[in-house]
Amino acid sequence: MNLSNRRSFIKTIATGTAASILFPHLTAQGSTGTLEAFDLKKTKDDSETFWENIKSQFHFAPGLRYFNNASLGSSPKPIKEATDAFTATLNGFPSKYMWGGWSNEKERVREKVAGLFSVSEEEIAITHNTTEGFNLIAKSFDLKAGDEIILANHEHASGTIPWKAWQETKGVKLVRPVLPVTPKTVKEIVAVYEKAITPKTKIISMCHIVNTNGMILPVKEVSEMAHKKGILVAVDGAQSAGMFSIDLHDLGCDFFTASAHKWLFAPKGIGVFYAKQSSQHHLKPLIVAHGYENETIRRLENYNTRNLPEYLGLGAAVEFHNAIGKDKITKRSYELKHYFRDQLKDNPKFKLKSPEDDRLSCAIQTVELVGKNVADVKNQLTNDYGIDTRPMSTFGLNGVRISFGMYITKKDIDDLVKALKNIAG
Repeated sequence: MNLSNRRSFIKTIATGTAASILFPHLTAQGSTGTLEAFDLKKTKDDSETFWENIKSQFHFAPGLRYFNNASLGSSPKPIKEATDAFTATLNGFPSKYMWGGWSNEKERVREKVAGLFSVSEEEIAITHNTTEGFNLIAKSFDLKAGDEIILANHEHASGTIPWKAWQETKGVKLVRPVLPVTPKTVKEIVAVYEKAITPKTKIISMCHIVNTNGMILPVKEVSEMAHKKGILVAVDGAQSAGMFSIDLHDLGCDFFTASAHKWLFAPKGIGVFYAKQSSQHHLKPLIVAHGYENETIRRLENYNTRNLPEYLGLGAAVEFHNAIGKDKITKRSYELKHYFRDQLKDNPKFKLKSPEDDRLSCAIQTVELVGKNVADVKNQLTNDYGIDTRPMSTFGLNGVRISFGMYITKKDIDDLVKALKNIAG
């Protein structure tokens, strides 16, 4: 089954031109094919029509307005179709494709992911999710009682529990500095980490974007500071990977782990793991099987049998992302953030609980309806308006967390704001 013959899924992406684009895809037969391009109306990058056409590739339940991408993304039609085709091929000849038949295709996926993050393919492993990545990191280190790991208070449970299980039980101290909820500057956050460092600090483990209110943490600045002191930096990229353009070499962190099923819209249960070439010697496989002595980063993803259609589906997800364009997606993410905030920022019935500075937040925003309990607000949004959000009650937020995936249009935000104003009274 050649995917070239399947229904094509992207229309004109180039700015204001009629030209369609072709982009490569892995075929189920193992050769390189192309997905046809189908025509789209001539649209400019900043046109709502362009993004409405992108939205048409996402199919949600009838009546649902989905503003909860930070919890879990939806795979658009082309990614689902590609993954289904790979599944059919695998089921048609299981032993061939599970063990060797897709070796080249897997490496092409690795190359595509590496390109997305501007790193070498020798620095990328394909895992299952962010949680696995942090277990891999936390278990690898032979730390001693009294050594310290810095984990700020907004870290996700998947970024803290592995350190508790694999290191705190040995007497390693987990230092939990408190981050400001709505900082005004990058320096405020860097200062928190700098103050927490002691001569015993070995690792800083931090989110790129915290899941509570979408605050972006300054990974680059913290990494620069940490490395001067011989401290390694591990990053939870679950909420940033795919939301905006990321150059991992520029960020400077040692490790970066992310679930691809959020902002990259890949099949569920596939993840991306980055380890800087010079830092890979610290890592040990979380699971060992035949080939575990491989000296490359591939030793970290050796599960023997795994869901290869999801693996290859990640390649389709990166293609979808690249076809639209990293810069275009980045621009849109910030555009939707500002469009939303501008409609609420001067209204006394609302408190925006995410930082305003674009260096400190992007397409995740948390807002409190003054005098309203967040659980009640979430339920009203769901039951009365079909709008799905995530309630956030920790850290005094009492707000709904709102995600602006690429399928969100300005009309969707207009409807959301109208609903929020109705609930606010």
